[in-house]
Amino acid sequence: MSFNVVDFGARADGKTDSSSALLKAWVAACSSGSESTVLIPQGTFLVNSVSLYGACKKKMQFQLLGNIVAPSYESLSNHQSWISFKNVDGLSFIGGGTIDAKGSSYWSCKKQQRGCPYGARSFSLQGCNNVLVNGLKSFDSEGVHISINGCNNITMQNLILIAPDDSPNTDGIHIGNSNFVSVLHSKIGTGDDCISIGPGTRNMWMDHIVCGPGHGISIGSIGGEPREEGIENIEVQNSVFRNTDNGVRIKTWARPSNATITNVKFTNLVMNNVTNPIIIDQQYCPQRNCPKGIRT
Repeated sequence: MSFNVVDFGARADGKTDSSSALLKAWVAACSSGSESTVLIPQGTFLVNSVSLYGACKKKMQFQLLGNIVAPSYESLSNHQSWISFKNVDGLSFIGGGTIDAKGSSYWSCKKQQRGCPYGARSFSLQGCNNVLVNGLKSFDSEGVHISINGCNNITMQNLILIAPDDSPNTDGIHIGNSNFVSVLHSKIGTGDDCISIGPGTRNMWMDHIVCGPGHGISIGSIGGEPREEGIENIEVQNSVFRNTDNGVRIKTWARPSNATITNVKFTNLVMNNVTNPIIIDQQYCPQRNCPKGIRT
């Protein structure tokens, strides 16, 4: 059964706020007794911050054929995420269209240090299980393009995540506290890490990634807190890095911590114009006031 957001009041003019229509379509589909699809048809839809909650009665599909655009960064200033799925089990997100956060105004604010709000993540999975994200195209995120936290069995493939190389903190994908995550056959070029892998991540596989520009693929940091989850069973293979600061990087703070990074494998990686092809940084400190002897 298909639930078209236009039937719930959305307008494909790129100006009318279609957030309420999207939420209504999601609730109707999620409560349906049969497997259902929320459809964003062709056209451009303005959507403010939305959280799409499970648990749903049956498996869900979200099909994006059109384009979703964000409002001004001031409108998203009180939200950590722009489009988020929470506690959904059995979701297929099928791309075809785009999401465009129009982050350039926010980046200008950050660069001028005007007391800007926290940049919203464009697409977020929180507490979700058994999810396929196929063909998502995300442009000009305010902050992270895709955030995954507290999830299990997530497959992302055929992604295109793009922001300028001077856009601050626009990581392509950030993962934390999640198990069995795969990123396959994707192109990521941003102003920060193509993929960043945080504490609590286990059993992650990256294959056929084209990364650049950006800071490469980073594992960590860990050690920022005395007690935190470690990272284990991480593999990057058959991937290309172009015009990046780093290729693959492991980063840890020079502090006592119970966390460890174990069982990491890099295979068949091609580096073109990469400053640090492989780097293990055990004195990571991005702050201005670092412990004595620790570089920034």
